[in-house]
Amino acid sequence: MAATYEPIATFTVSTAQSSYTFSSIPQTYTDLYVVISSYEGSSGASLGVQFNGDTGNNYCYTFTYGDGSGGTGSQKGNNAGSIYVGQINGGTVSLLNINNYSNTTTYKNILTRNGATAQSVFTAIGTWQNTNAITSLTISRGGNFTVGSTFTIYGIKAA
Repeated sequence: MAATYEPIATFTVSTAQSSYTFSSIPQTYTDLYVVISSYEGSSGASLGVQFNGDTGNNYCYTFTYGDGSGGTGSQKGNNAGSIYVGQINGGTVSLLNINNYSNTTTYKNILTRNGATAQSVFTAIGTWQNTNAITSLTISRGGNFTVGSTFTIYGIKAA
C-alpha cells in the first residue's frame, strides 16, 4: 500500500537554541515522519525527543552504531527522560518515524536513523510509555542547534 507524505511544518533555526517544539500536531494522519538537518563543527552533541511536554522517566530506547573503521556498539536506556535519537557531529541528517501516533490504546514507538559526516551511522528504536495521542514533539540537544538547522515534520496518510 502506497503512503502519502504531507508536510505539516518546517522550522529553520535563526538564533542558536537548544530545542524546538512542534505543537498542535493534527490527528488526521496514520504516522509522522521528522527530518532533522543540522551541523556541528567540532564535538558531537546528543539528540533527544520528548512527546507532549512529558519530561518524566517514561521513555526507553535501544541504539546501535558503526563508524566504518571497526568501531561499533550498542546501548539501551530504561526509564529515561527522553528517547535518544542520535548525535550531531559534522553534517547530520536524522530521520524519525513515529508510528500510530494518534492511537490512544497503545504506547508510542519511534524508529530513527542518523548519519553524520564526522561520526557513525546510527539507528535506534524507542518507546514513549504512554497511551495518549501525540500532540506535540520536542527535539533537543546537549548544546545549541546551529543557525540554519532545519526541522520538518510530515504526516503520513495511507493511500
